[in-house]
Amino acid sequence: MSSIPILYEDGEALVIDKPAGLPLDRPRAGGRSLEDRLEELKLGFQRAPVPVHRLDQDTSGCLLLARNPKALKRFAAAFENRQVEKRYLGVVAGRIEGEEGTIALSLSKISSAEKGWRMIPAKKGKPAVTHWRKLAERGGLTLVEFRPETGRTHQIRVHALAGLGASLLGDPVYGSGKGAPRTMLHAAGLVVHREGKTPIEAVAPLPADFAALGFTDG
Repeated sequence: MSSIPILYEDGEALVIDKPAGLPLDRPRAGGRSLEDRLEELKLGFQRAPVPVHRLDQDTSGCLLLARNPKALKRFAAAFENRQVEKRYLGVVAGRIEGEEGTIALSLSKISSAEKGWRMIPAKKGKPAVTHWRKLAERGGLTLVEFRPETGRTHQIRVHALAGLGASLLGDPVYGSGKGAPRTMLHAAGLVVHREGKTPIEAVAPLPADFAALGFTDG
């Protein structure tokens, strides 16, 4: 098992490049998860670091870990108070209209016996805002930069479908699940502002499966 790349490290924070396919929590059916890797991420510290926010199992890229309880509390507050800048790259299964824009669609959770749970746009849902910019088109696919202001569950995945008219490539819940072995979403950049300290800044390189489709970051 290869080691997880470290993108940023100081006394209170780690940012790792989470591999696609690695869930944060142990699956009910068993199997590996980030929990299994936290010991190796101590890197000489007594405590194992703790994830501050969530990334879906399929999503690769920047994940912030706190190295002590005080840091965890401060970082969690920074996410809550929108003192965090997040940049994602997603491959959309189709061509989209326009070059850039903002999607503001509130989201709500629904559940059914046959399909399980999912998020849907709903006026009475929680506010969700995503800024987007088209970066490139290749073979009927579009590389899009997403900068979410809020951090709702599945926000980018739902906003791609409902706001851009096309789901992320490989998304089994909001799309066909075809065209890629995973939902093609990558947390490419993270900036966390801290009072009295320099910001935490990390950039995760473009994954090989994005490059294999002919895309570059830039």
